Amino acid sequence: MFRYSKNRNLLGLFCLLVALFTSCNTSNFKNNDVNKDIVETLLLTKNEIFQTSSKTTQKLESIGSIKFNSLKQPFETDVAIFVNTSKQFQEFIGIGAALTDASAETFFKLSEDQQRRFMEAYFSLDKGIGYSLARTIIHSCDFSSESYTYVEEGDEKLETFSIAHDKKYRIPFTKKAIEAAGGKLLMYASPWSPPAFMKTNNSMLQGGKLKSQFYQPWANYYVKFIKAYETEGIPIWGLSIQNEPMAVQRWESCIYTAEEERDFLKNYLGPTLEKEGLGDKKIIVWDHNRDLLFDRASVILKDPEASKYVWGTGFHWYEDWKDGTPMFKNVAAVNESFPDKKLIFTEGCNEAYDINRIGDPKLAERYAKAMINDFNNGTVAWTDWNILLNETGGPNHVGNLCFAPVHGNTQTGELTFTNSFYYIGHFSKFIRPGAKRISTGSTSNNLSATSFKNINGSIVIVVLNENDAEIDYRLTIDNQTSNVKISGRSIQTIILN
Repeated sequence: MFRYSKNRNLLGLFCLLVALFTSCNTSNFKNNDVNKDIVETLLLTKNEIFQTSSKTTQKLESIGSIKFNSLKQPFETDVAIFVNTSKQFQEFIGIGAALTDASAETFFKLSEDQQRRFMEAYFSLDKGIGYSLARTIIHSCDFSSESYTYVEEGDEKLETFSIAHDKKYRIPFTKKAIEAAGGKLLMYASPWSPPAFMKTNNSMLQGGKLKSQFYQPWANYYVKFIKAYETEGIPIWGLSIQNEPMAVQRWESCIYTAEEERDFLKNYLGPTLEKEGLGDKKIIVWDHNRDLLFDRASVILKDPEASKYVWGTGFHWYEDWKDGTPMFKNVAAVNESFPDKKLIFTEGCNEAYDINRIGDPKLAERYAKAMINDFNNGTVAWTDWNILLNETGGPNHVGNLCFAPVHGNTQTGELTFTNSFYYIGHFSKFIRPGAKRISTGSTSNNLSATSFKNINGSIVIVVLNENDAEIDYRLTIDNQTSNVKISGRSIQTIILN
């Protein structure tokens, strides 16, 4: 799937030697004998550039090494990117996607060979893009083939609670993902709606609110879900309180005002998790778009009795329906106002599936632009929506068909890896958990960039060019400068060991 330079294996050995205790970002080392000549060669091949172009077949391809000279002051007419390694910010947790019912059902309609290929492509660090984070759903969402819950209708004591439904597809799919990720995958869960009998509209669909008399039973429901999944061998790292709590959708949805979410958390969910020995679970509030991100965070986090239960604030990217402009400034505002809390991107996808747009550069660039800006504004983790969908952009029980980075054709058995998969991989494969973001600036609106320093000391710079034209730019790392070229409609990752 990926193309490597002739020095690729040597580079992997170098990483292994200098970082025995950690994963190597630029992997794929196999059966090489270390000798004096090889070691001398390694010292000359520390740095490498990988590029994906949405205009060509170039996908995560090594395009050579990068050499630095003494610092040169750029002119105002120069395009330049600056990285200051002495200024470090948030610690990176991971990148991943949602393991939905739709993804699991599609996966098990593929051949075993394609299933292995899929898991390796997403979760292997050596041969794939190294996902380290995943989201799962608490019973059904729109990307399920039907609406369902884990209890019988009217069972407020939850005596009939069972996750038997998930054991057919989603649980085995999730276990395969954990195995492919090396046995460890941070997993958090989100509900789309309480059972119908707990809601004011007596339906899981079309919004409605959680009835006050069911606040405690609903809090108990989260506990039962977490314990049931962990009994199955799927550790739950965290959970969000409600997916999109301000959206009345034709699919599973439930509305909370900021005050209602705050009060449910501090009076019911938080205390219940602690009482049940689950106080270490990371609780994420909001889990909706960037537009109301600051408002929701402010209402909940300024209340100390609610804030003490909150790990961080989650957000989506769909606010751009208003004017086409993502509201990254609100991510920065929350980070500035509540620096002791985390920020996590919990969902984003390209809507309205259309096979004729599968190669549209803007689909992949939306991912890269969001990731660069969200990370630069303090985000610690980033989660795509469906990790896999079928050839129609589903299954989805209300016809809300969307794009995914990978589509599996359930008729032919073929997998399609879109440009979005590779663009995400420019981050997830090379920026590893525990990395620290470092200061990055650009002199031109034509290029955007973010940079991280991994635990093993390697520097990772990701550069996005959304323009049709090739761009020559100067890359300055502290007091060293290099001249670099990036193709039109491309993304680059530069690895400096």
